Amino acid sequence: MVEALTRGFGSFDAWRNGREKPLDWKVGFWGDERLSLVSNQDSGGWGARTAHGTPETLAIIMPRRGALDVTLGRNVIQGTPGRLLLMNNLEPERVSVRAAPHRSDTLSLNWTIIAQTVASILETPLTGPMDLAPLVDLSTAAGQLIGSLAQTIIIGMSNNGPLLHSPIAMLNLTQGFADLLVRLVPHRLSHLLDRKIHLIAPRHVRRAVEFMHANIAQPLTMQSVAEAAGISIRALESGFRTFKGTTPAAYLRTIRLQAVREDLRDPSNRQPLRDICLKWGFFHFGRFAATYRAAYGENPSDTRRRADL
Repeated sequence: MVEALTRGFGSFDAWRNGREKPLDWKVGFWGDERLSLVSNQDSGGWGARTAHGTPETLAIIMPRRGALDVTLGRNVIQGTPGRLLLMNNLEPERVSVRAAPHRSDTLSLNWTIIAQTVASILETPLTGPMDLAPLVDLSTAAGQLIGSLAQTIIIGMSNNGPLLHSPIAMLNLTQGFADLLVRLVPHRLSHLLDRKIHLIAPRHVRRAVEFMHANIAQPLTMQSVAEAAGISIRALESGFRTFKGTTPAAYLRTIRLQAVREDLRDPSNRQPLRDICLKWGFFHFGRFAATYRAAYGENPSDTRRRADL
């Protein structure tokens, strides 16, 4: 249990609030230093704080049952089901789980990813605290979007899930999640989102397209695509909407869908469909099948069957 928590949260100090009953605790850990998931179920009545020297992360806590209190200076933030808690793991004085059955999922996102995303989208470095709003109401439009993506990641990682076996999908969702948080959750630099974007030339979009095709089999972020084109992420998005009528992420997803189709049409390729999907970054097989049908008017299995004729 302690090993799983340490892998997920780094070094921490913990204590019991009262000793009337033994602490019944079940913990699961999956992931790596970029993004990890800790699923925790316990009887409550305990507290913890991050120990000195722990790597900096953004903790995204999704309470499922019970409640917890996060002490940030003079403020106490209450986490309950229906709300997503966001916090830099080095900032709280303590986290206290109330004395009642408790269950939660916590995603820990390397803080470097947040800082890089801020710099790429807002074109300014993140120096000092970000002052990210600590609570996201999952009933709001922004909350539903963020919560849905968090839930997709949690399901994909839990119990050594398929997301852990597709580096492309893992990188796409990790970067997409950081992007949503920077754009949709209020913070100290949110006002920079309203800054005017300079128009770019078609050649920048062409460079981005060429880079995507040349590196289609590699895990790509929109930051790396923008850097290859010599522009910012927001300028890249604006350019694709202007000259391609889509977003750069959607364009990359489309050419990877085409790559899946080419693999299925190759009679010499005997990889299982699941492995082909994971290879090209599609880990949710039900959604992939629906997307494939919408694009090509047939099921993936139909494409493979025709290739075997």
